[in-house]
Amino acid sequence: MKNLSWRLIVIAAVIVAAVIYVIPTFQPGVWPHKKINLGLDLQGGMHLVLEVDADKAVENTIERVGHEMRDLLKKERVRTLGVERVETVKLAVKVAEGDDVKRFDELLDKEFRDLRVARRTVKDGVMTIVLDIPDKEADHIRKLAVDQALETIRNRIDQFGVSEPDIRIQGERRILIQLPGIKDTQRAKELIGKTALLEFKLLDEEHDVNAALNGNVPASSEILYETKEDRTTRRVQKIPFLIKKRTSLTGAYLTDARVQIDSQYNEPYVSITFDKKGARLFERITAENIKKRLAIVLDNNVYSAPVIQDKIAGGEARITGNFTTEEARDLAIVLRAGALPAPVQILEERTVGPSLGTDSIQMGLLSMCVGGILVILFMVIYYKGSGVVADFALILNILLIAGGLAGFGATLTLPGIAGIILTIGMAVDANVLIFERIREEMTLGKTPRAAVDAGYERATLTILDANVTTLIAALVLFQFGTGPVKGFAVTLSLGVVASLFTALVLTRAIFDYYLVNRKVRTISI
Repeated sequence: MKNLSWRLIVIAAVIVAAVIYVIPTFQPGVWPHKKINLGLDLQGGMHLVLEVDADKAVENTIERVGHEMRDLLKKERVRTLGVERVETVKLAVKVAEGDDVKRFDELLDKEFRDLRVARRTVKDGVMTIVLDIPDKEADHIRKLAVDQALETIRNRIDQFGVSEPDIRIQGERRILIQLPGIKDTQRAKELIGKTALLEFKLLDEEHDVNAALNGNVPASSEILYETKEDRTTRRVQKIPFLIKKRTSLTGAYLTDARVQIDSQYNEPYVSITFDKKGARLFERITAENIKKRLAIVLDNNVYSAPVIQDKIAGGEARITGNFTTEEARDLAIVLRAGALPAPVQILEERTVGPSLGTDSIQMGLLSMCVGGILVILFMVIYYKGSGVVADFALILNILLIAGGLAGFGATLTLPGIAGIILTIGMAVDANVLIFERIREEMTLGKTPRAAVDAGYERATLTILDANVTTLIAALVLFQFGTGPVKGFAVTLSLGVVASLFTALVLTRAIFDYYLVNRKVRTISI
């Protein structure tokens, strides 16, 4: 009796917990505010496979090292004839033979020990030293670029407001993204794929823009464009700027980016805030370049190029660009999330419409209902009263799976529905083993209570062996599978655990209740 009471308490607690977690799926807003999340194939959405241009991260690293080296050589008064990037991922430093070579080598050993000397050549009294990044370090930079891209994209999507996105690395350089329920797919693609490299660069006001447009571009400058669109005529105007290649400040020092409304023109702009180091750099740059123009460049597009009227302290600035509120919000999101360490390219894109997802749900539920009804009828016809007990356990089994999906925040997919249907057959399979054992014991002349005890005792080990091996396989699928395979593994795992509970605990408690409490002398089996 004591064992039975404890079992009833456990059963009641499990059922109540399952009901609590399932209710919000049908009545949203009820505690604990969790509902069964539907996968991409059930509610529609977008599927993307991106490839990170990890080699670009190595190029960017070399470019940054080149800037640092030029500054340091100038500071240490080491005379060079040039520091240029060659062969994409190498630096060529030209130094006149003599003391400067020795001083350069000392500086190289002290400040740039991670660089490898690829070769040295001497011509006309000038030594050319070619430097590159060792292979092991380059591989590390590539891997880090993919990892950083994953985190940056995840931060952007989280701020964009997509529920239950699936974002993971696939292979070495690819990122798989699934966004269930998203409707504005074009906006999502632009938000995800934008590099968002924010740079502050001074305009080259010493040379003529028109001359540069005709091909006479200074070596230290480049032509970038500001794009303006007339919202009435939809005409796009591109304004060229001659801008110095050297970046004065990047968005790496940003701590916040928010959408604000200009009180004078009633237009949205993006207000940005730098950290302490960024604030000091911004203050120094503006102090040294008063009356000069500073271009705000995002992904090689000029957003604005205001004239610096005075030193700007406090580490705050604004980005204007004739934005809509939505454009300003998306820009703020990518700036807060940070720049991608390397460009990404969309390799695969699929969009699943919500109507297709609705049809999938209806067909999946229909197949589950048909399969469930057939199993229920078979159990009632073949095992009579005991079949009704098994059918009750089967219904609770489905309830427990649904509660588990909601409670763990798992995602239900179309293969997941297939896993539930498979579980329906597996759940009654355990009861079939038990019932056949009970029949054998009753044939030997044992009393109903003794037959039930022996039936459960002898069938339990077999049931555990079969279900545990299935559970191990499901966990392996979950660990190493992706997308549909993982969805199938989730419902299969929950179904195995639920069927073990209903077959070995729930149905046993029902039999014990009738045989012990109600003193039933016969079993309908």
